[in-house]
Amino acid sequence: MTIDASPDRAVRAAIAARFERLPLCRWHVTVRLIVGAVTFFEAFDQLLIAYALPGLRQEWDLSTSAATLLLTVGSIGMLIGALLSGRLADRIGRVKVIALCVAVSSVANLALSVATSPDAFMALRFVQGLAIGGEVPVAATFIAEITRSHQRGRFVLLYELVFPAGLTVGALVAAWVVPILGWRWMYALAALPGLLCILVQRKVPESPRWLADHGRADEAAEVMAGIETEVERITGKPLPPVPEALPVAAPGEAASGLRGLFTGRYRRRTLVIGVLWFTGYFVNYGITSWLPTIYQNRYDLSLSDALLYSTVTSCAGLLGCLVAALTVDRLGRRKVITGCLGGAAVMLVALAAVGAGTPVQVLVWTSLAAVFFFGSNICLYLYTPELFPTRMRALGSSMGGAMNRLGVILGPIVVGVVYAGGNVSTVFVMLGAVAVVGSIVAALGAEETAGRRLEEVSP
Repeated sequence: MTIDASPDRAVRAAIAARFERLPLCRWHVTVRLIVGAVTFFEAFDQLLIAYALPGLRQEWDLSTSAATLLLTVGSIGMLIGALLSGRLADRIGRVKVIALCVAVSSVANLALSVATSPDAFMALRFVQGLAIGGEVPVAATFIAEITRSHQRGRFVLLYELVFPAGLTVGALVAAWVVPILGWRWMYALAALPGLLCILVQRKVPESPRWLADHGRADEAAEVMAGIETEVERITGKPLPPVPEALPVAAPGEAASGLRGLFTGRYRRRTLVIGVLWFTGYFVNYGITSWLPTIYQNRYDLSLSDALLYSTVTSCAGLLGCLVAALTVDRLGRRKVITGCLGGAAVMLVALAAVGAGTPVQVLVWTSLAAVFFFGSNICLYLYTPELFPTRMRALGSSMGGAMNRLGVILGPIVVGVVYAGGNVSTVFVMLGAVAVVGSIVAALGAEETAGRRLEEVSP
């Protein structure tokens, strides 16, 4: 690799080296909690439609196709939001985009709570989707950029647990609020966290890696020095010496933007990560979006019981995320993702084999599958930012997020079409086959990044 000794590139290398010497402490945890709170409530918002849908169908007498459209329009917004936010975050900064997204999401939730027609609801769901799809990949990018390589997987995934936790809490709150107060109150409650945008702007510093990469060397050094001072104050100890800075690629090798994602080593990474995001979330939302409706329509469960059964599956998925967080540094990203997608496939095919004759069978086997596909999907939030350099890290993450949303869109649509045929076992065979594809791609195409500096993995 040709090395360029320009001052800006020297600053970039120095910033990366200075992050490597920071011990994990309360500063990291505080920032992780603030950004995590934003992600938590975005996840909370994302799943609410699944629990509101039975009430919406009854109130507005929606057909199956109209209900499917309500499910998917938010996901279309998330797809577009993911694509736009990555490019925006690479241009104006990570923190500004995170704060903007949580503010827009809050306003959309408040408007959803007073929507008076399916058309208005769909338009607002689209706007809400723009914000949710935009925030999540940018937040994952930011957390990766403030973390050292040692045990990065554990640290980042313990932060990322807030997303499935948000899904789980959303399910628990919805299971209580919707049968008693109705779906409108649920959206009104979801509007309250909008005040977090102020906290993010005041308490979370911009990524020094991003500042250095954009030629703002003085500002990057100032922010980094402030972080180091705070860490020393919290730990009560002087920081260890700065390790040797890694070399940085010369300008001629530094393709960026969309062209950069499909150039050189990054082409294969972009394609592999796209398949993993798509398959993982096709399975995830193919199941979770339709479970309440399947329980109600096929097994004649009451609304409260259908929501409760679906909540158990979400809680099981949270357990899978915790296991992934605690093992991903030791086993490596590739093994965890491969094993989890493979395990999900086994559970779903087993459910089809036993016939899905009772709601309890569906509950048990989908919960076991959720342990695996939640574990795989949460790893992607760690793995994707590691695969791309700072100049296009948010864009690379947002491309993964876009494929995520494509899976979120197509999963419920395909499940709806297959389920309309009347054989629920076929649904689980199809979802198991998609999980197998993802497992094979991970095993053959994923690169291992555990324990390596971001600048080493992605120069």
